[in-house]
Amino acid sequence: MAESPYLEAVELCKRYEDGVLALDRVSFVVRPGEIYAMLGANGAGKTTTINLFLNLIEPTDGEARIGGIVTHREPLEAKAHVAYVSENVMLYGNFTAMQNLEFFARLSCKRHYSRDDYRDILRRVGLSNDVHHKKVRGFSKGMRQKCGIAIAMLKDAPAILLDEPTSGLDPKAGWEFCRLLESLRQEGKAILMSTHDIFRAKEVADTIAIMKEGRLVMEKPAGELARIDLERLYMDYMAGHNGSSPVEAS
Repeated sequence: MAESPYLEAVELCKRYEDGVLALDRVSFVVRPGEIYAMLGANGAGKTTTINLFLNLIEPTDGEARIGGIVTHREPLEAKAHVAYVSENVMLYGNFTAMQNLEFFARLSCKRHYSRDDYRDILRRVGLSNDVHHKKVRGFSKGMRQKCGIAIAMLKDAPAILLDEPTSGLDPKAGWEFCRLLESLRQEGKAILMSTHDIFRAKEVADTIAIMKEGRLVMEKPAGELARIDLERLYMDYMAGHNGSSPVEAS
């Protein structure tokens, strides 16, 4: 029997004050131990979906649920069960990597971690010992991204939201990130990821969805796409040719 959903979008809609329909009745589920990847162009509704789960905005209709908690009705309770990494991770530039981890861990009321714990998690995300005590204002975007992922892991929430997590990562760091996601999946985390990285999505996700103009136009288990040219399929959907047959990879 499949586990109950941990992240759930139920007929989610968002219409902004200027009349723009950013999200049009989007529904999906992410169960514990699953990675759900949303592909789509800028403006497709991916970040809006994540913002609704975080209650940074409220839905016009429908619900986003975390562990069964409706996020716009009980936002503080819902946020206690989710960690979030944005495309542009906000850190304190005058703090070192270690100091940032300690600060955000304490902010999440996680006071039991030792300095060895912080070192271990920084190494786990791919930051070597020689940068642990360097101020993050000198870090590259990829290094800052790794710090953000480390902070999310320290929260040890059952759900993780990732908005363009591979942005700024070089190929080696991208590979390491996918291995990290796989280990988090094995720990039972429910992971929702928005991304432009079709290759990484196909490599690591259990379910792949395509969003276009606020609608979920495709959702398939990754196994069904194993022999499909996903990039070609994506471009077909973007061009409106979604009635055509998927193109098998040669």
